[in-house]
Amino acid sequence: MQIYEELVARGLIAQVTDEEEIKELINNGKATFYIGFDPTADSLHVGHFMALSLMKRLQMAGNKPIVLLGGGTGLIGDPSGRTDMRSMMTLETIQHNIDCFKKQMERFIEFGEDKAIMVNNADWLSKLNYIELLRDVGVYFSVNQMLRAECYKQRMEKGLSFLELNYMIMQSYDFYYLYKNYGCNMQFGGDDQWSNMLGGTELIRRKLGKDAYAMTITLLLNSEGKKMGKTAKGAVWLDPNKTSPFEFFQYWRNIGDADVLKCIRMLTFLPLEQIDAMDQWEGSQLNEAKEILAYELTKLVHGEEEAQKAKNTSHALFAAGTDDANMPTTEIENEQLTNSAIGIIDLLVLCGLSASKSEARRLVQQGGVIINDTKVESIDDKITVEQLQNSVKIRKGKKTYHKALMK
Repeated sequence: MQIYEELVARGLIAQVTDEEEIKELINNGKATFYIGFDPTADSLHVGHFMALSLMKRLQMAGNKPIVLLGGGTGLIGDPSGRTDMRSMMTLETIQHNIDCFKKQMERFIEFGEDKAIMVNNADWLSKLNYIELLRDVGVYFSVNQMLRAECYKQRMEKGLSFLELNYMIMQSYDFYYLYKNYGCNMQFGGDDQWSNMLGGTELIRRKLGKDAYAMTITLLLNSEGKKMGKTAKGAVWLDPNKTSPFEFFQYWRNIGDADVLKCIRMLTFLPLEQIDAMDQWEGSQLNEAKEILAYELTKLVHGEEEAQKAKNTSHALFAAGTDDANMPTTEIENEQLTNSAIGIIDLLVLCGLSASKSEARRLVQQGGVIINDTKVESIDDKITVEQLQNSVKIRKGKKTYHKALMK
C-alpha cells in the first residue's frame, strides 16, 4: 500500500482537490507541503498531534515538510471555531511560544538540509505594504464569498471584526509566498480551514496563471484533534511540565470505547494489518487496545523510557493502588496552609483536580474523592501539615491519582 492509500485507510483524508495529481506527488515523494501552527500557547497540545504525525508519515515516504509558524497570523487570530475574538498577544509572547513549539516539533520531524524546514510568516507578512496588499491580493477575494465560508458564518451573529476578516487573506498569501519562494506545491489543514486553503490555491492560479501547480488536502486535523485535545482540566499538552507523561498516558488510557480503534488507526504508526485485526475486539480487549494506544503515543511524545514508566505506574496503581513513585505530584507551601492545615476544596484546586472550588465541592458531595484510601465525607475536611509531610494520595473518581506533599 502506498502512502496516499494508507492515509485514506487510516481515515485521515476528508477532502482533496485534484486527487489524482495529489496521489501522484505524494506516492512518488514529490510533494513539498506545509502545515501552519499559530503560536497561541507556549506548548503544543494533542489537538496538534495528528498534524505532526501526518508530517512524520509523509516525510518518511520521501516528501518534504514545511512547518509554518504563524508569527504574523498569530497577531490577527484565526476566527475558525471561535465564538469570540482571541486575546491579542504581544510580539514577545508570540516569539516565546514559537521557541517552545520548535523544541517540541523536533521530536517528530527531521529538520536540516534537504529535509524539513521551519519558517515564520512574520518574516514576510510584517513587511507587506497595506495599499499594495489590497491591490495585489485583495482584488482576488470576494467579500460575499468569504462571508459564506464556514469559518466566518458562525461568527456573524455575535460579530466578526475587520481584523479577523483579514485572516483568510493572510493564510492564502502564505501559500502563495511559499509556492513562489520554496516550491511548496501542497498544503494540508483541518476541515475548518478548507475555505482558507482554497483561497490560497485560487490566489496562486489567478496571479500566476492556470498552469500554476498547487494542491490542497483537508484532513480531520482540527475537528477530531480539538475534540481529543480537551478534558475537564483543559488542554492535554505535549510539554511534560504542563502535562506529565503519566497524565498523558492516562488521558489516552481513559479514552472512550468508541474512539480507541479510530485513534489507533489515525495517530499511531502500528501496521494497518495489526490494527485491522483489532477491529473485532470488544469487552476487556478494548482495555488492552487503550493501553496499546496510550503506550504508543506516550512513546512518540516523551520517549520509550517515560512510556514504560507510565505504563508500569498505571499497572501498579490500578492493581494495588500503592506505587506512587511516578504519580503526578503537587508540593504545598507553608503560606498555602491555615492553622497548619489546608481544606480539601483548596487542595483539589491547587492539585489541578478541579477547575474551581464549586466543581471541587460537587466532586466531594458526590463521593468522588478518596484520600489515602478513605472517602472524603465533608467539604469541610482538612488535611494537616503532618499528613502532608508524609504525603497524601488523592484519588478522583476511579482512575485519576495525584500526590500532595509539603515542599
